Amino acid sequence: MAQPISLDIPHSLGKDGVRARLDGGISRITEKIPGGGHVQHRWEGDTMHFTVAAMGQTVASSATVYHDKVHAVVDLPGFLGLFAGQVKAVIEREAPKLLK
Repeated sequence: MAQPISLDIPHSLGKDGVRARLDGGISRITEKIPGGGHVQHRWEGDTMHFTVAAMGQTVASSATVYHDKVHAVVDLPGFLGLFAGQVKAVIEREAPKLLK
């Protein structure tokens, strides 16, 4: 069973600015994963759907862009749900850097 993480990240870039930052920064997610990984993403309207595959696990996520925030949802599968607090803390720390 997946353990969802949901959070809002404020920004002042406008939708187009955020889309550009997300497109340019999505591949850097794997730099934070020991041993690396693989990221795939696609846009559906104002929502970017992406998966991160690493260490035999695949994490499905989405980021919906609003004019003043990004609403992110990360579904941690199985045992990775045990690390939900740590994963959320990393996202809360790193995501605002991408959106400045």
